[in-house]
Amino acid sequence: MINKSTFRLFDSHSHLQDKRLEPNRSSLIDECMAQGVVGTVINATCPDDWPRIAELAQQYPNLIPSFGVHPWYINTVPDNWRESLIKFLDQIPSAIGEVGIDGWRKEFNPEVQERIFTSQVQIAAERNLPLSIHGLRKWGRLLEILSHGPRPDCGFLLHSYGGPLDMIAPFTKLGAYFSCPGFFLQAGREMKLAIFKDVPSERLLLETDAPDQNLPEELDHYRLHDLSTGSRINHPANISAVYRGVAALRKTPLEQLAEQVEANFRALFANVITRQSRHDDTSKG
Repeated sequence: MINKSTFRLFDSHSHLQDKRLEPNRSSLIDECMAQGVVGTVINATCPDDWPRIAELAQQYPNLIPSFGVHPWYINTVPDNWRESLIKFLDQIPSAIGEVGIDGWRKEFNPEVQERIFTSQVQIAAERNLPLSIHGLRKWGRLLEILSHGPRPDCGFLLHSYGGPLDMIAPFTKLGAYFSCPGFFLQAGREMKLAIFKDVPSERLLLETDAPDQNLPEELDHYRLHDLSTGSRINHPANISAVYRGVAALRKTPLEQLAEQVEANFRALFANVITRQSRHDDTSKG
């Protein structure tokens, strides 16, 4: 295990609001904190998530809320989703995510996906808020959209980046950070993992995507199961194993990797962290 007194850990993409975590969510968060996790981004998938995420962020100051519409939920969003999103962004300092476009599941209209995605990118650009972006099997089209449209000056996160090596440089020029999930440590994912050898150090972030994207069983030190199905799900404290795996991949000392990831996390989410501090001070006053 990573020693809490030595390293500060940051999970750039999770879904702690997920109902599968509800039975023991408080103990999960406590285990993360005991492991040394001091910053976690909670990403929404749909408007139903937003109130629960806001509540968790109010309860736990180390959680960064991120509100958005995931491309898998475009068929169920209400007509006033954009107005509602802005209300939540006004309510609490936050990022925007999980948003994006998806080429894996075919039941979601690509034009509608892009319309909802670009609308959220525009909001992020206007407010200079970091984005967490899903681009499964759409990395080329995602690069085109971001190249021609407005983008937040603070940058954006490519969640579980699975695109080709030759797109890292153009994405980086646009302000991208690249997040590696523990799932890429699984057997059969070696090519996706290898890409992260070449991500620039100052653009590297790590994530669990908990409760999804399980680590290999031998690295799953914090075992967790969905009580309704019995299936294994990802515990957010497994972020420590992601750090170890990526440090080994890049042949980088663990302490050096942790320091760099912290600097990157604080750079991307600087506006949100600063606003959180002001928000907390105002609330105490």
